Amino acid sequence: MERGVAYYITAHGYGHGRRSCDIIRAFRRLRPEVPVWVVSGLDEAFVRSQLGPGGYALRPGSFDVGMVQLDSIRVDVEATLDRVERLCSRRRELIDAESVFLRERRIGVVVADIPAFPIEAAAGMGVPALAVGNFSWDWIYAGFLDRSPRWRAVVDIFAAGYARTDMLLRLPFSPAMDSFPRSEEIPLVATPGRCRREEIARIAGCDPDREWVLLSFTTLEWDDGALARAAENGDREFFTVLPLRWESPHFHALDRERVPFSDVVASVDAVVSKPGFGILSDCVVNHKPLAYAERSDFREYPVLEAAVGRYLKHVHIPAEELYRGNLGPFLDRLELSAEPAERLTGGGDEIAAARIAQYL
Repeated sequence: MERGVAYYITAHGYGHGRRSCDIIRAFRRLRPEVPVWVVSGLDEAFVRSQLGPGGYALRPGSFDVGMVQLDSIRVDVEATLDRVERLCSRRRELIDAESVFLRERRIGVVVADIPAFPIEAAAGMGVPALAVGNFSWDWIYAGFLDRSPRWRAVVDIFAAGYARTDMLLRLPFSPAMDSFPRSEEIPLVATPGRCRREEIARIAGCDPDREWVLLSFTTLEWDDGALARAAENGDREFFTVLPLRWESPHFHALDRERVPFSDVVASVDAVVSKPGFGILSDCVVNHKPLAYAERSDFREYPVLEAAVGRYLKHVHIPAEELYRGNLGPFLDRLELSAEPAERLTGGGDEIAAARIAQYL
């Protein structure tokens, strides 16, 4: 029986899930005979929609808490600290349970994006462990050390776990990630979507000749005034992806299981979002301009904002204007913004898959 791969994916955001699934698909093409276990707290339907049928098994599991988010832009730092401390109090229990799983399933390599406890379990079993990511939780949480001394123990626990990684596959838009003893930079993990504008127009019952704008948020608290303000310019059609939706003309909610997210991005004219790794990657590979709002209390933000400036047509929309629905002036400005000076290529999924196969 072939030794398998256990791939652990944080439930912090869909971007982690999408890039992990890209790598898993590439690995399955390379080594179809190897069993793959996907371990994550992400919604099972989402993971299956990304991976397609067969060749893997899903197992629920959560080994980090990410950041507790009030919405797609704001986070609750104190609630995050409480939750991550509770998680760390169960560290030994979680590591021991994963050690049993790795042994029983004859796992030959562990990949983490980017919880630390599965890496520790692998190291204790003598199983190679790879990490894939553009940040680590010790680095994120270190940004709060000046707020409470309680963060120090949390940072040290995650850093100690990452220190046992055999290799970090470091993605673009990342800080130094010094907790990992060895790292290799890989290209972007993102695949261009397919423009399905006519199909989406039929699904949504909207005009394909208008300007299309994707509002890429999981949640966005808009009242009737904000909706009316956003729709003041009747020449634009706005799209969201479920579960975000409003019952209002010119706002259309799409199901990612019917139209894959990358195809939605490829089909619109512009995107409004916060600068997260996933949406930034999609905009880069699909050459779509981005209007972005600042993200509070998230250390990754300035790193991603710098990448936006390098690789995308862009404009900054202040968060207070976003919450008011005052998009028109910024979308007008976005159309006139300069083309990016640099381009990024993809292919990181194939390189990551080859590294996993080598360690296996």
